[in-house]
Amino acid sequence: MRGLRVHGGPGADGPARFDFSTTANACGPQPAAWQAVRRADRRHYPDPEGRALRERLAALHGVGAERVLLAASASEFIFRCTAVADPGAVRVPRFGFGDYAAAAHAFDKAVVHDVDPRRERRVALAWFADPGSPLGQPEAAPPTLPDDQVLQVLDRACAPLRLQGRSAWPAAAARAVFQLWSPNKALGLTGVRGAYAIAPARSRWTGRLQAACPSWPLGADGAAMLAAWTEPAVQRWVAASRLRLRGWQRSQQALLAALGFEPLPSVANFFVVRPPARVGMRRVEQALAAEGLRWRDTLSFGLPGAWRVSVQPPRAQQALRACLSRALEPCPR
Repeated sequence: MRGLRVHGGPGADGPARFDFSTTANACGPQPAAWQAVRRADRRHYPDPEGRALRERLAALHGVGAERVLLAASASEFIFRCTAVADPGAVRVPRFGFGDYAAAAHAFDKAVVHDVDPRRERRVALAWFADPGSPLGQPEAAPPTLPDDQVLQVLDRACAPLRLQGRSAWPAAAARAVFQLWSPNKALGLTGVRGAYAIAPARSRWTGRLQAACPSWPLGADGAAMLAAWTEPAVQRWVAASRLRLRGWQRSQQALLAALGFEPLPSVANFFVVRPPARVGMRRVEQALAAEGLRWRDTLSFGLPGAWRVSVQPPRAQQALRACLSRALEPCPR
């Protein structure tokens, strides 16, 4: 169905007992950020311009506050960018977050994966992600960046939980595009909505994106979460959590490989896994649902026949092993 959006996390039946379907930090919630959210003053309107918050985020990234754009969420910013972009096609990663294409369809924009100079269709908005989802692989910057006529955004929602390697984007290339950050995943607080973008030093798109921002994009809890994100102690906690996640990733991939599944390489706190040839996806999904476990089908990412699986702690992995072992047992005749 055109424009269909599929996401991980709880559905109508509520949270799973062990949820492998989201990319939230399984070490979370981050204690200080969680306390800040709980203490947030919800009795009053927050500053509609978020001046103090923007200054804190600007200091974190070493830029001027005028370059910080607040967003209700990464998804809200994706739709805002699509709304203000000039007429033309939208470039999205071949395998990527479904909201890029969903927003393009909502605004009657064509979707392309590669910019082909032989075609007349001009790209008006270009999305990049590093690392991208669902594969958890870095996406390199394009060989030559278009000029300011094209609105370009680098989605860095998964960057704080990069477990191996470094960004594939040179610093100069990253500074030339809008960089979208969504810290709720790294903090293990995906139920709190709030994001921001760092604009290039000079771009005709900054004013247009600011003008298209809804009033009070952040509630008190979202503002509190983003403010906590700027604290050095919180950043140190996130860095320490990556060390733990690396160990969990190795054990989880080994567990799945031992059962005949095919885990694909990933630099992030999630990876794609394919089922054994002898068992279908439906059988696995039925077994997971019966045990209160959830994976994320990658069809909405443009990658059929696999799942995106987030890295989870040992207790969840033990439940997964038991569940999948039963699912792989021969069916009685």
